[in-house]
Amino acid sequence: PLLATSSFSFSAIQEVLNDTISYPDGTFMDWEFKISVLYDIAKGMSYLHSSKTEVHGRLKSTNCVVDSRMVVKITDFGCNSILPPRKDLWTAPEHLRQANISQKGDVYSYGIIAQEIILRRETFYTLSCRDQNEKIFRVENANGVKPFRPDLFLETAEEKELEVYLLVKNCWEEDPEKRPDFKKIESTLAKIFGLFHDQKSESYMDTLIRRLQLYSRNLEHLVEERTQLYKAERDRADRLNFMLLPRLVVKSLKEKGIVEPEFYEEVTIYFSDIVGFTTICKYSTPMEVVDMLNDIYKSFDHILDHHDVYKVETIGDAYMVASGLPKRNGNRHAIDIAKMALDILSFMGTFELEHLPGLPIWIRIGVHSGPCAAGVVGIKMPRYCLFGDTVNTASRMESTGLPLRIHVSGSTIAILKRTECQFLYEVRGETYLKGRGTETTYWLTGVKGQEYNLPTPPTVENQQRLQAEFSDMLASSLQKRQAAGIRCRKPTRVASYKRGTLEYLQLNTTDNENTQAN
Repeated sequence: PLLATSSFSFSAIQEVLNDTISYPDGTFMDWEFKISVLYDIAKGMSYLHSSKTEVHGRLKSTNCVVDSRMVVKITDFGCNSILPPRKDLWTAPEHLRQANISQKGDVYSYGIIAQEIILRRETFYTLSCRDQNEKIFRVENANGVKPFRPDLFLETAEEKELEVYLLVKNCWEEDPEKRPDFKKIESTLAKIFGLFHDQKSESYMDTLIRRLQLYSRNLEHLVEERTQLYKAERDRADRLNFMLLPRLVVKSLKEKGIVEPEFYEEVTIYFSDIVGFTTICKYSTPMEVVDMLNDIYKSFDHILDHHDVYKVETIGDAYMVASGLPKRNGNRHAIDIAKMALDILSFMGTFELEHLPGLPIWIRIGVHSGPCAAGVVGIKMPRYCLFGDTVNTASRMESTGLPLRIHVSGSTIAILKRTECQFLYEVRGETYLKGRGTETTYWLTGVKGQEYNLPTPPTVENQQRLQAEFSDMLASSLQKRQAAGIRCRKPTRVASYKRGTLEYLQLNTTDNENTQAN
């Protein structure tokens, strides 16, 4: 009854031992269950040795399987006539030296399986060796009084466990004749099992029913535990999704599986980038560039948390934010973007590079308001994208701006004038925007009644002087870096590859406030 011709509908005992979540030590895989598993295997092998098959020859924890009633059965017997003997961790030392099979060799294999069950560790677990091939070699080439065997930790075993430990050690004796047969093992385990529960008259069916009840209680505990893990994982996935896509978009994807594109009559879009980013990269290592952007944009992200805005994306050193979508907020989109821009500019006035000490980092900021379409694009790595001329114009506002300035379009100023919040701004004048022509644009400078520690922006008039100062600052930063023992490239010429001007500023030399984008 404890033999199985196929393991198709069973689970290997090795899988059960490795699954500590479904079969935890405390609630299911207790000492009672371990002894019953050992007893089932011994009973099956005892029957097998007294049958016509006589020898298993390939006994291991992978062919001892558990059925739906949690009874262990033996499989893969009778293969010796068609398959040659194999050398593995379950093979007896005499059969490692001379390929063969025997009933005493099966007893040795049983002892190795028993150690797996007792400790719930890897096959042939020992602290002194972890390599499988080395273990086989040391067993096969044993010399000396003490042969190489797995660990059992008899010194820490409880009194009720000690007899089982000694039985297992007898099973892997070096001399095959000193190993007990399976009839002896079966009777010894039956005695230990009865003494352990003090239930000598308990029938096998009583034991099976008690074991199934224990399994049922464990399943209830497992379902509750798995439900909590599922909820925690679902919440974690939701938090991650909310970082990648707007909350309303995530909700639509979960409920409908699709996100319908939507048109917004009026939104405000923010663009910024680091002025002269290429020049800074020229004197920085890739890791220093990544650290710089990470430090800057993590601070930007914290600022965004205080405003009703949505971060669309970052591309290199470009940073894009929108307000008024996917949740409409009246005229608040212009107010929130304007205040966010002022907070970001205030932060940049105090930011300093670690790898280029003393070198200021300047950004250009552009803001524009208008209609916009939005939707999720793509199947792999989907993105919430914005479309329309408003996006292009906001980008032009940034590229035609000046360092440490918030360049705002007339449409955004018109919306701000409709609100109760009194923003401070200066008329920049006529600015040429590619694709739109010449328009009147503005510099946003603050909010009435609120103080912003904004950095002093450079002007077009003193551009040449600023270029020279920046050259000196960059050279000074590199000297400080060298003095600190950080290896760097020696500066040769701080110049742009375009028009011979400093790429860091990216400005056009003009005599008035009118600026043309190139």
